[in-house]
Amino acid sequence: MALCIIQAGGVEDMNSETISGTTSRREFLRGSIAATGATLAPSLLSAMALYSYFYERPARKHFRWWRNWAMHSRLQPIIEMARMLQRRFENIIAYLRHRITNAASESIDAKIQWVKYTARGFRNKQNFIHAIYFH
Repeated sequence: MALCIIQAGGVEDMNSETISGTTSRREFLRGSIAATGATLAPSLLSAMALYSYFYERPARKHFRWWRNWAMHSRLQPIIEMARMLQRRFENIIAYLRHRITNAASESIDAKIQWVKYTARGFRNKQNFIHAIYFH
């Protein structure tokens, strides 16, 4: 299994020809983290700060600022993330307005799927319904 590093220019394999004979893996990793981590970490934190807003107008202002920064960053993963957030931005605003998620329904669905899996079939629908109620 090869160790891969994600860099601003893409993925590089630790066993590839890009590493010179004098560069150790540790030095290569340290340089990769310094090159990408210093830029990626604050930008991701700034993008996630969007969820801490309670009002729509400051959230939109923050997102416009962050999207502008991200699109000019020349880092392809950040640009792709900015485009994805732009596509889903109205859903983010809806969350900021209502603070409601579908986590509870997903949890109930996971329990139903677990009951169905562990039983490996039911004789009839009524038995399945009883198993859902009592698990």
